[in-house]
Amino acid sequence: MTGAFLNAIGILLGALFGLAQRAPLSARTQDFFRRALGVATVFIGLRLVWLHVNGTFWPCAKQLLIALIAVTLGNWTGRLLRLQKISNRLGRFASRAILFAQTGASRKFGNGFIACVVLFCAAPLGLIGAVTDGLSGDFYLLAVKAVMDGLAMAGFVKMFGWPAALSAFPVYAFLGAITLACQFYAKPLLDAPGLIDSVNVAGGLVACAIALVIFEIRRVELANYLPALAVAPLLARLIG
Repeated sequence: MTGAFLNAIGILLGALFGLAQRAPLSARTQDFFRRALGVATVFIGLRLVWLHVNGTFWPCAKQLLIALIAVTLGNWTGRLLRLQKISNRLGRFASRAILFAQTGASRKFGNGFIACVVLFCAAPLGLIGAVTDGLSGDFYLLAVKAVMDGLAMAGFVKMFGWPAALSAFPVYAFLGAITLACQFYAKPLLDAPGLIDSVNVAGGLVACAIALVIFEIRRVELANYLPALAVAPLLARLIG
């Protein structure tokens, strides 16, 4: 649960930074962090692919092909399940909570806290990071998310006050639960050669797609790609 712990610590540190910082970060500084986090996401995504694609040329090509097909089928599955629409509803719910928190002082704590929990828990990067952390101990995607959430919390804490930082605890519990479920339940089922690697490779490719959103290159329906993590081991077992 290293990744979940780092994510929670990042939120708490961001809250402390926001409370201590009198003026918000300049646009230039925000742009620097955005680009740096985008580069880090691409690097870690490609690192996942590199570390978990093993063997000579043809086995590597086969693993990459399985991951690409899994991402494509996962996207179709996500569309059928309307995962992006669910994600959009959560985003709108969080936006309304932020609006209510800004306009209603009596409900400021509750709405601000709920908005932060929803935004931090529903992020696709966190879900992928929790899965890879549980299956292979690779917590680096959650480390990147920790920085992202910390920067976001630095702004939220100015709007909602220090109680918004308490969202770190449900975020830790949620991501930690996914990590433990993958470690103790999914991992034993994926002990056959190549199945865990297929999940990590697919996760690495989806992480690279997340970087497209960070860089604002194009709009990607990220939630629809999440089923790729389940499709990849099924394809690896069938084809392998």
